[in-house]
Amino acid sequence: MKIVLAPDKFKNSLTGLDFCKAVEDGLKIIKPNIEILKLPLADGGDGTIEVVNYYLHGKVINLEVNNPFFNPILASYLYAETSKTAFIEMAEASGVKLLKKEQFDCINATTFGTGEMISDAIKKGAETIILGIGGSATNDCGIGMATALGYQFLDANGKEVKPIGRYLSDIVTINVAKVNPKLKDVKFRVACDVSNPLYGKNGAAYIYAKQKGATNEEIELLDKGLEGFSKVIQQTFHINPQTIKGAGAAGGMGIASKLFLKGELQPGIELIKNLANFDSNIENADWIITGEGNLDEQTFSGKTIQGVLGSAKEKQIKVAAFCGHSDLDESDISAFGIHYIDTVTKHSKTLTDAMENGFYYVKEISKIFAKKL
Repeated sequence: MKIVLAPDKFKNSLTGLDFCKAVEDGLKIIKPNIEILKLPLADGGDGTIEVVNYYLHGKVINLEVNNPFFNPILASYLYAETSKTAFIEMAEASGVKLLKKEQFDCINATTFGTGEMISDAIKKGAETIILGIGGSATNDCGIGMATALGYQFLDANGKEVKPIGRYLSDIVTINVAKVNPKLKDVKFRVACDVSNPLYGKNGAAYIYAKQKGATNEEIELLDKGLEGFSKVIQQTFHINPQTIKGAGAAGGMGIASKLFLKGELQPGIELIKNLANFDSNIENADWIITGEGNLDEQTFSGKTIQGVLGSAKEKQIKVAAFCGHSDLDESDISAFGIHYIDTVTKHSKTLTDAMENGFYYVKEISKIFAKKL
């Protein structure tokens, strides 16, 4: 019997790799000869870097770059020499995680540091760069990142603008003459899980800028800047940004990574599945065991378990879900294609007990499941 373990993390309790170890230990106590394949997954959120490195076997590269306000900061990314692949999270250089809440000020923030990380990876010899664009503190439409790679954004006087959201409206020309020549040889795969357009009521500014520190007046200014800049983009690249799904992701990094990097936008879970050769590796499996901290309606809108269920259904493999907790009733769970479910909170004494002893309970859940096989 072949069982594939394909979980997400249990936030603040278990990593995906911890989950795999707990389930393997539990199953083997009851069925010592069972074949187990560990394929931990992630959807581009917290913990993705550990999962990516499970497949990349890269090393951590540390370098000094600019933070969202052009101050020096130490950032890191993964680089695997054998596959010439880098994994870069823009949040490392341009993210809200670097700032206190009172420092959030996206109209004056830049993605320049993200471009510096990309530039460093290219110097190292990267041929593929996987870019995660979640958790940004910015709304500069990626002009900071692009500036670090040699693009020049010029005003009516032919002067370079400071690459922040405030000055998007000043840009009338994009000069591509000095772009890093090696950029065209790198394949970019971009983890993007939102579908917002670049501007308008559902765009980058109106939907996300407030939570990044923008006032109502600044949101209006940013939206006008994005709309005006989109016309310059259209003149330069002959593409209407409003037609690109996800253009407004991460303050416009969606369209920036599509046009300035020639990147392919993909849902985070699909990108990680590709990295894991997931669909090939699950061939001939009898069960896939997946899991996450909380099973709820959001689970089925681009999260890890939805990605697992899509592949399992295609190959007619049964799916078991071991979760921290579930807010769904049994009919919903069955309708989504889950054949077996158990949760830590069914067995734990309290929520604190569940969080602190997740490994123990997942191992026990696995033993119960193994007895039913």
